Amino acid sequence: MFGVGVIAGVLVAALALPALGGVGFTARNVATSFLNMPSELETPPPPERSIIYDRDGEVIAEIYDKNRELVALEDIAPVMQDAIIAIEDSRFYEHGGIDLTGTFRAAIRTINGNTEGGSSITQQYVKNILVESADSQEALEEARETTLARKVRELRYAVTIEQRMSKDEILEGYLNIAYFGDGAYGAESAARHFFDIGAEELNLEQAATLAGLVRYPYSYNPRLNPETAKARRNVVLDRMVDTGAITAKEAEEAKATDLNLDLNAPSNGCMPSEQPFFCDYVVREIEGNPRYGETETERARWLRTAGLAIHTTLDADMQQAAQDAVDEYVPRKNESRKVAAEVLVEPGTGQIRAMAQSRNYGPDESNLGETSINFTTDADDGGSTGFQSGSTFKPFTAAAALDEGLPFSTSFDSPSSTTITGQKNCDGQPLEPWPVSNAGDNSSGHLNMIEGTKGSVNTYFAQLQKKVGLCDVIKMAEKLGVHRADGESFDRPQTQANNSFTLGSEEVSPLTMATAYATFASGGIFCEPQAITEIVDEQSDDTIKVEKSCERRISEEVAHGVSYLLQQTFDGGTTYGLEIGRPAAAKTGTTDNSASAWFAGYTPNLAATVFVGDPRGPQQHPLRRVTLAGRYYPIVYGATIPGPIWQQTMREAVKELEVEEFPSAPGKFTVSEPEPPRPDNSAEEPDQEPDIATVPDVVGQSPDAAVSTLEAAGYQVNLSNNPIRSTEPAGNVAAVNPNPGTELPTGAAVNVFLSNGEGGSDDGIPTLPVDEATELPTLFEWPPARQE
Repeated sequence: MFGVGVIAGVLVAALALPALGGVGFTARNVATSFLNMPSELETPPPPERSIIYDRDGEVIAEIYDKNRELVALEDIAPVMQDAIIAIEDSRFYEHGGIDLTGTFRAAIRTINGNTEGGSSITQQYVKNILVESADSQEALEEARETTLARKVRELRYAVTIEQRMSKDEILEGYLNIAYFGDGAYGAESAARHFFDIGAEELNLEQAATLAGLVRYPYSYNPRLNPETAKARRNVVLDRMVDTGAITAKEAEEAKATDLNLDLNAPSNGCMPSEQPFFCDYVVREIEGNPRYGETETERARWLRTAGLAIHTTLDADMQQAAQDAVDEYVPRKNESRKVAAEVLVEPGTGQIRAMAQSRNYGPDESNLGETSINFTTDADDGGSTGFQSGSTFKPFTAAAALDEGLPFSTSFDSPSSTTITGQKNCDGQPLEPWPVSNAGDNSSGHLNMIEGTKGSVNTYFAQLQKKVGLCDVIKMAEKLGVHRADGESFDRPQTQANNSFTLGSEEVSPLTMATAYATFASGGIFCEPQAITEIVDEQSDDTIKVEKSCERRISEEVAHGVSYLLQQTFDGGTTYGLEIGRPAAAKTGTTDNSASAWFAGYTPNLAATVFVGDPRGPQQHPLRRVTLAGRYYPIVYGATIPGPIWQQTMREAVKELEVEEFPSAPGKFTVSEPEPPRPDNSAEEPDQEPDIATVPDVVGQSPDAAVSTLEAAGYQVNLSNNPIRSTEPAGNVAAVNPNPGTELPTGAAVNVFLSNGEGGSDDGIPTLPVDEATELPTLFEWPPARQE
């Protein structure tokens, strides 16, 4: 080594002091100084891309600062190794790290201000290490500076590395760290980018093309400058002939071929992913969790440089089912700018199985159908500030009531409207009187908890909340993991919105609601939402296991009691007609003026929540008189669009899951409760008969006019999705059910069918669609969804 140092010292002295006499003396001094220079250079693995996988090992996304995939030398085609040696350092296996001829030539060029060329592969490897490991702008500039001092430092490090590493190890390191242009670092990434194959599959022409790039990656870029790249490739082939790696005939045959690029565009980040919003959620989880580094900057760098294998909870089939459903009912580029978002969570683990919404992932919110906001989650996780979720909050009130020992028979006189007084917030401060009403007269009367839940009766749950205590209901929701999406507290001082807590007046995210409902499904075990199961850091040979975080929050009896109540909604309740072919429990939610609509439901082994609304502001842009996917909706309820999305998703998502039954209703809740005393005059007044009216004749009218006429007559309106054969103009009303002139209680539903303009049946009667399974008229929704 001393001999190599002396030679290097003489070389440097000769270059640096060419006009001075006594070169030998100067050389000895410089040689000593050269050997005394710092020589130890850390050779950590170069930065490489991290990959996010779904639960089956399929790639979701690649995240990196530099597109690099490390491979062993044995996984790089020998012809690629020969090509890079021929063009960059033909005496690589002969010298000791310093190619004196090439170094002398490079030093002369350096003095003249040109640092390119002449360095051995070992020296180039050193330079790349210094650049990659620079942790400051100053260090980076020093590694790239055009000075003789930089060349000397590289020489000193090269001598040491040659003593410490074998030639094959150095060549492997160089082929993994070198930049090949177009964003591709290392031979593996370059092969995949330019030819869509692995480095071990490279043939002679391809290897020569790649080897020619490292000197001037931009100028020789075959995508941008194909003729220049081809000429450079041919130079490499000639050099390979000179080194004896190939014959002249092989070189000529290779020169006669085209470049034959098969470009594979880099897929860095979440935007190119097919699951971009879940990808974004995972990235934010890593960057925001102190477990993965002291600062967010450190965590972000670790994610993008450490070559992590990030294994997640996403189920590709469930994700596809959810995405297909939201896209079918709320297309991504709908002119009304409404959005549907859905999330699926596994009870008992909290693992997120799907996260879908009807938007493309992108930074420009002004582009129709594009957003970077994940509407399934909270603001801190890249989501929105949340949306009011309507009557999907009512199960929290029921849970609080059951937790305090109230049975299903707990009953109240639940009129169409009432005023609740005497409620207090959690600070004991009285709240103002709260007027509350139901959506229709058909959802009123003396009701127990089962009937109140089936009909989603506002006045019933308002009284149940008062009986239990508003603060107790809030605390129950918080036990179940429910929180505002903007991070604010539910019990904000002097906030009168808390009065209507049971009606879902708080802004939350779909993930929060799915997690809460999953707690009911799991028998009272709450689990924090989990997206990551394992992170493998191959560079540090470390594996981080992410265990589920679960604890019991409510008793099994309370959870099973709520599940029993929510199963009843399919039996003539607000979720009737939305069954999925196996035991399920669910609840609809619609906010005032149909600002937003929700559907939350579950089986014992999967929970899902759907939100539909307008991100611009649900109150300002309600779900009224909107057209989505070619269907006109005069008003959207929880069972109108969110319900079918949930149903379609769940039918597909549970196919591979075992059919499980819910436990029976706990006996303690099925006991009868004494009837509450009626008002003093109740015995003297007979029950009031419902008002009877006649269904107006709206056949031939436009949908808007017909809806207005029927609602003015006191009826709820359901508009069929499927036009029918009729002589009426296409788009106008073809028929109503019940028929015009029928006497019907106000508050009941009238079903409206539009014409397709293709004429009626032979007898002139409009042809109604028939459900093959039931051979009954297919109605849009029956019983009608109630405004909740």
